[in-house]
Amino acid sequence: MHENYDLEQLLELVQTRQFRRLRELLVNMNEVDIAEFLDELGPEETVLVFRLLPKEVAAEVFTELEDSDDQERLINALSDKELREVLDELYLDDTVDLIEDMPANLVSRILRNTDSSTRSQINQLLNYPKDSAGSIMTTEYVYLHPNATVEESFARIRKVGMDKETIYTCYVTQNRVLLGVVTVRRMLLSSYETRIMETNVLSVNTHEDKEDVSQLLNKYDLSALPVVDAENRLVGIITFDDAMDVIEEETTEDFEKMAAILPSDKPYLKTGVLETWRSRIPWLMLLMLSATFTGIIITSFESALAACVVLTSFIPMLSGTGGNSGSQSSVAVIRALSLGEIEFSDMAAVVWKEIRVSVLCGLCLAVANFAKMMVVDRWLMRNPEVTPMVALVVCLTLVFTVLCAKVVGCTLPMA
Repeated sequence: MHENYDLEQLLELVQTRQFRRLRELLVNMNEVDIAEFLDELGPEETVLVFRLLPKEVAAEVFTELEDSDDQERLINALSDKELREVLDELYLDDTVDLIEDMPANLVSRILRNTDSSTRSQINQLLNYPKDSAGSIMTTEYVYLHPNATVEESFARIRKVGMDKETIYTCYVTQNRVLLGVVTVRRMLLSSYETRIMETNVLSVNTHEDKEDVSQLLNKYDLSALPVVDAENRLVGIITFDDAMDVIEEETTEDFEKMAAILPSDKPYLKTGVLETWRSRIPWLMLLMLSATFTGIIITSFESALAACVVLTSFIPMLSGTGGNSGSQSSVAVIRALSLGEIEFSDMAAVVWKEIRVSVLCGLCLAVANFAKMMVVDRWLMRNPEVTPMVALVVCLTLVFTVLCAKVVGCTLPMA
């Protein structure tokens, strides 16, 4: 049982071919839930159920499908007329996202079933760099005339708003130059005869990094952000749902970096074995190399370890503490980099901070470890080899290990 729908009931209706009843339930469901339900079906059943949906609902469901293979399968199964109906209901940015995930033969078919104006806009959006604001914007927005009254503005919104991605924020332009912004809330609270425009409008350039743009939307709690070219002409807008997708992608990439994996833009099950191997092996090789240096250091102290064998029992503690210390620093630095809190120019300040933190952490760990060695190892376990001098050597080594690990852990991500 799912929160918003009964999965078992829907599956039973599919199996018993009660399509009329199934359609009645589907049209009253949220598009996200319908897409989730389609993910539970087989290839043939997915196409069959998708054809039951009204074209407006079908288009929304199509964009919510997480698996690009399901989208590809549906495109292959739909006739040109059906495909054209779905594409007509899609917003332009969703169509661009679809094209980017499809093989060349399906891209040709999609473009063939769109009108010339839409094709031109799609090609324009595809020409923007992959990580730029222009690549995630939509050109479907409501623009108003600077001299329009509230009544005239509402009339225009009613006329063109149905085909636009959002109507809650409208943009005031003249000869396509962005002059200001007007919200529907502000217009609803004003008399019909007044002219309203906020000239203090926040905008971004088409070539700005899409992650920075997403953080800007989050920072100012905006539902949409206008995108302008070098001459301040309005060319599109970025809505909060597109920004959420970017933030999700960047967060996933950050987690992969924290886990010492090269980032991938494919889902886990869609990533091949060789591709997964390529993303993981470089870091494993690097870690193996660092472990080799550790082994060389231990070998150089072989005579000391032979003279005091008890020191070898503390090697796992030292390596484990060093590894955890490095991970703490790298995770904190990677997250700060992703949020724009620090930049490469801040490396000196970051290293200096981590040195001070490592000294404090190392001293606390050293004091606790010294007490543990004296009480547990020497007194309770009655190990005569654990002397105060041995404990002091281990504790000094611990401080040095934590210091080195934290410095390396914070510099590698910034490099």
